[in-house]
Amino acid sequence: MDNWAQDVQTDPAVMSSSFRAEPPALRRVEPSDTLQPGFPDAYAPPEIARRVRDVGVAKARRDAASTFVLAVLAGAFIGLGALLFTVVVTGSTLGFGATRLLGGFAFSLGLILVVIAGAELFTGNNLLAMAWASRLVTFRLVLRNWAIVYAGNLLGSLATVALVHVGRVDEFGGGAVGQTVDAIARHKLGLGVPQMLALAVLCNGLVCLAVWLSMAARSVADKVLAIVFPIAAFVAIGFEHSIANMFFLPWAAVLHGFDGAVVAGAVRNIAVVTLGNILGGTFLVAGVYWLAYLRATPEA
Repeated sequence: MDNWAQDVQTDPAVMSSSFRAEPPALRRVEPSDTLQPGFPDAYAPPEIARRVRDVGVAKARRDAASTFVLAVLAGAFIGLGALLFTVVVTGSTLGFGATRLLGGFAFSLGLILVVIAGAELFTGNNLLAMAWASRLVTFRLVLRNWAIVYAGNLLGSLATVALVHVGRVDEFGGGAVGQTVDAIARHKLGLGVPQMLALAVLCNGLVCLAVWLSMAARSVADKVLAIVFPIAAFVAIGFEHSIANMFFLPWAAVLHGFDGAVVAGAVRNIAVVTLGNILGGTFLVAGVYWLAYLRATPEA
């Protein structure tokens, strides 16, 4: 989920790998494929698929240092979104659904920062599967990207937890924020493995759809609007996001003095949710759209 639009326009690796060996006639794009009918300012789905694929090539081939730095940023960005969610829902009297929806809009800050400012988010980068399916990058390069980005996201999340703890944000609202963190953690740690897995699959389906929709947009405002509703939906419903949980659960562990049961539960949750996120992003979004738009293209 990330600096997708910038990469597709500027990365020389995409230009050299995706286009160098093709006859010009094969690169012709029909107007009906480029523009969305009824929405002339948006890219049509077949063009979105090509853009996502080509950005995937750029991301897979980016150097490790740059990838890691951008991944640390993404972990921090998602942590900030999770923090805003926590503060916004604390003390709300709007009722369960309305409170969760409002919190979802707040949490959208995280992915907005990732996509607009530019960062590398593990869950969004599950869309690299489209580049691999098109045989433009190797499975090894995809795994390399995922490993570097996952590690960077974890570091960024933990660094954000450290700053939030030093800032004693849990004491805000007379300690109400800390109580909200505790309630969030108790809920997540109480989930069974099948439930966690299912919620994680659904979560990254929506996260990757948010990235997908942002690739249809041409302006910053359009990208923000495209991101907000899928992200607000997954948060409001209560789906499980591995990188967000790298913020919520360590923060709860710190507040509980690194209690062994909390730490073990956090590791279990994040591991299972990570697997579910991979399945949701690669199969429900990348796989389905590759089959729909790219399986018969010359690149694939």
